[in-house]
Amino acid sequence: MGRQNLGYFCALFAAQMIHQPSKRIATLSESATLAMAARVRACIAQGRDVIDLSLGEPDFSAPQFIAEAAKAAIDGHFDHYTPVAGYPELRAAIAHKFKRDNGLAYEPDQIVVSTGAKQSLANLCLSILNPGDEAVIPAPYWVSYPELVRLAEGVPVTVPTTLENRFKITAEQLESALSGRTRLFLFSSPANPSGSAYTERELAALAAVLARHPQVIAVSDEVYEHIHYGNVHQSLARFAQIADRVVTVNGLSKAFAMTGWRIGYMGAPKWLADACTKLQGQLTANANAIAQRAAITALEADPKKIRYRVDAFRRRRDLVIAQAREIKAFQTLLPDGAFYIFPDVSKCFGKAYRGTQIGRAWDLSLYLLEHAGVATVAGEAFGTANGLRISYAASEAALREAFKRMKHALD
Repeated sequence: MGRQNLGYFCALFAAQMIHQPSKRIATLSESATLAMAARVRACIAQGRDVIDLSLGEPDFSAPQFIAEAAKAAIDGHFDHYTPVAGYPELRAAIAHKFKRDNGLAYEPDQIVVSTGAKQSLANLCLSILNPGDEAVIPAPYWVSYPELVRLAEGVPVTVPTTLENRFKITAEQLESALSGRTRLFLFSSPANPSGSAYTERELAALAAVLARHPQVIAVSDEVYEHIHYGNVHQSLARFAQIADRVVTVNGLSKAFAMTGWRIGYMGAPKWLADACTKLQGQLTANANAIAQRAAITALEADPKKIRYRVDAFRRRRDLVIAQAREIKAFQTLLPDGAFYIFPDVSKCFGKAYRGTQIGRAWDLSLYLLEHAGVATVAGEAFGTANGLRISYAASEAALREAFKRMKHALD
């Protein structure tokens, strides 16, 4: 009888082991933005009225001239494998775009086209980091940065920034964070979630620090480049002393509203572009062929063709800032770009309403979903516990209604 019980428990343990994911996946956090989007879909399926300000997805469709290019590609039977790094014509168009818009001299063989900028970033982390290597990441950060580093068995080293400094890392902070184990510096400008953009002077100061640490690769995520409301966008790779150690990541999801088309790209040192191409060849091979052909048309077009969309985002930014400043619990800065505000909501902490305790941003986000019917994303996901990310990539009517509801719920 004892042996039978032992056999039973051994079989039960073995069955449990079979149904466990790898430690790599078990320790990986779910994307907070996608998790909130799933909650919103569930609420809507139950018949609830929810305004979704959680996702960074423009409410526009792709421009018609890009859609026509995709139709032409289908009619032209561009439906076979492409080179892993992308069509030569697309990589040439990206190299030209980098030169035209950013003053960057990447050659076509330094370009890798991937299934979205997220895959570009994953390729980079997996191609650069060895177990135990450190990656310095200013907080608040885009939710996937530290998780991609961990997936590559690296160690994220987050550097907290402040609202007073517009959520931007200083040269002094960067110098203090770098060590002999640092292999990667990863940031975005304009930034998700804060909307802040680095000036040429600020980037020059960071470049001077990085020049003293030749083992560090800098990754500049510029996917919100065109959604910029103030000065001309600046790229870190323009500084000659570190240009051979800077990777510039971009994509078509935001400015061109092509989120579902999944086209991202990087300009990188040749050795690193080759490494990422080698990795991508084993994971996904090429990005979608039809979307690649349409991307050629998008990137060859004058950026002025999408200026009307940037103007629309500027109007929405001004609208939500005016309404956010009427909410006493929010402390908000004026974003330079992207389509988010990231108010400090710590004045809400310690409050309660109808049995709901607000102890942190996550509690507040759930409270607003339940009592205001507005979906946001808690700052914990971005490495800044006092913040709340609110997307204004929605219609002006939806934004007015959402802030009316939030103000009522918070007052």
